[in-house]
Amino acid sequence: MTYFDSDYMAGAAPEVMDALVRSNMELTAGYGADRYTAEAQELIRRAVGCPTADVRLLVGGTQTNATLIDSILARHEGVLAAESGHIAVHEAGAIEASGHKVLTLPHHEGKVSAEDVERFMTDFYNDATHEHMVAPGMLYISQPTEYGTIYSLSELESISATCHRHDIPLYIDGARLGYALAADGNDATLKDLARLADIFYIGGTKCGALFGEAVVVTKPGGIKHLFSIIKQHGALLAKGRLLGVQFATLFRDGLYERLGRNAVEQAMRLREVFEGAGYHSVVASPTNQQFFSLPNDVIDRLHEHISFDYWGPRGDKQSVVRLVTSWYTTKEDIDRVREVLSSI
Repeated sequence: MTYFDSDYMAGAAPEVMDALVRSNMELTAGYGADRYTAEAQELIRRAVGCPTADVRLLVGGTQTNATLIDSILARHEGVLAAESGHIAVHEAGAIEASGHKVLTLPHHEGKVSAEDVERFMTDFYNDATHEHMVAPGMLYISQPTEYGTIYSLSELESISATCHRHDIPLYIDGARLGYALAADGNDATLKDLARLADIFYIGGTKCGALFGEAVVVTKPGGIKHLFSIIKQHGALLAKGRLLGVQFATLFRDGLYERLGRNAVEQAMRLREVFEGAGYHSVVASPTNQQFFSLPNDVIDRLHEHISFDYWGPRGDKQSVVRLVTSWYTTKEDIDRVREVLSSI
């Protein structure tokens, strides 16, 4: 069986695993007060071009979103997000469980527009009863989105300007950020994200780490007492050096970029294979998530050899499926898909 279910199915990139093994018997201070975490934090500050950024390492994406969103919002506030956004769909109500509502916006292949944010903010405060309602306290977006699409630099600049005009923070979920950075046509760099967002995170779990996400708070003191807030949410890893070792390895010599590039290259080859067989993408995704509408009988035949997920409910005759490449996807994996498709 060849697997395209998600990008966290393998353990860690060999370089990361080797670094973990080499440091295994070394004794270090806990809770991120170790030399590996300090190195990782400094490497990330350099990569994002923000020497005063507050960099924190957490374990997973949902945990990171729940912790940060709860730390930013006041009790009466909610978070704006695309109706397709991860926090609105696939986090089991983690944000609502912390006492905050997810206020959804229309999405355009996973993206929100500055115009829709502007409209929501204007309409909210023009409503004479707005003090009886959940106030929009921040905007959440993903780069890349849940549909594999990416925001252009101009789109991010417009969204950032709109957020700051209305005095709400912009938070960017970068669970798959390595694949956005590697995408053809991407013009938004890490330095751009640090300039435009108030908070964002650099995904490790899906991008070569065994686990872990690197949070970047771009303004010093942007979230007061963040260490304590992370611990209060059960998100502070006692053996914090396990995160430090991984992110120091990912950012020491460009490994993070190389891993992302492999995933995107294989995703583009995968798209070529499906298009060559007469099946076209339903979303123009330049990243590692690819979506196709296929006849159900073709899906069933593929599933005998290739593992992947439906994207939504199964249709009567045709269904949309998602195939995901990653840092560990090989040319041979793509060749196997071609072989199976050609036999159908």
